[in-house]
Amino acid sequence: MEEEMGLQFLQGLLMIVLIDLVLAGDNAVVIGMAARNVPVEHRKKVIILGTVGAIVIRIIATLIVVWLLGIPGLHLIGGLLLIWIAYKLLAGEEGHEGIKAQNSVWKAVGTIILADAAMGLDNVLAIAGASGGDTLLVIVGLLISVPVMVFGSTLVMKLMDRFPIVIYIGAGILAYTAGKMILEEEFLQGIVEPLGWGKYAVETLVIAAVLLAGWAVNAKRTKNANQPEPKHGHS
Repeated sequence: MEEEMGLQFLQGLLMIVLIDLVLAGDNAVVIGMAARNVPVEHRKKVIILGTVGAIVIRIIATLIVVWLLGIPGLHLIGGLLLIWIAYKLLAGEEGHEGIKAQNSVWKAVGTIILADAAMGLDNVLAIAGASGGDTLLVIVGLLISVPVMVFGSTLVMKLMDRFPIVIYIGAGILAYTAGKMILEEEFLQGIVEPLGWGKYAVETLVIAAVLLAGWAVNAKRTKNANQPEPKHGHS
């Protein structure tokens, strides 16, 4: 029994670290945009202070979401929101337009923390879902994410640019977490329990639907980009 719980904890921890790796690209953009006007010698300080501040806010927010997920209906709502977040990751619909570069260390740190809090819903929701309500798992997972966010985010962004399959793997992990959250919804148990092994088919369907939708959008975008522009003029 203890061995099984230990395995579940490790699986949850791996999921949290993978989710943070996939969604860390946002953090790299936020940190880069907020710190780019700070003198070079202070940039490291801004990155460390901003990241630590963002992590503290994120731990508090995630624990609040874990508590909220105990309210009937919120597992379903959270799962559906996470499906949308996974789709947006694939479709590349991200907005960083409101983030201004700051030339003061503390203003830049404040910008990083505020922007991360505003944009961090995807991480918070995904981690709360992956933790299965385990507070220790949330805290340990997010503490491991500190070096991941600081050192790993730029590497992950480069990998995503070079190997698009990485984005699909990340979206698949988010979709799996979303399916799991929906199936854990209390008032759906009357439908879920009789399914037995069929619930894994539902999770697979959720993953497939998200990946196919993202692939279709990207294929259409590529096709439109490759189409020659119509020539104007008189023959």
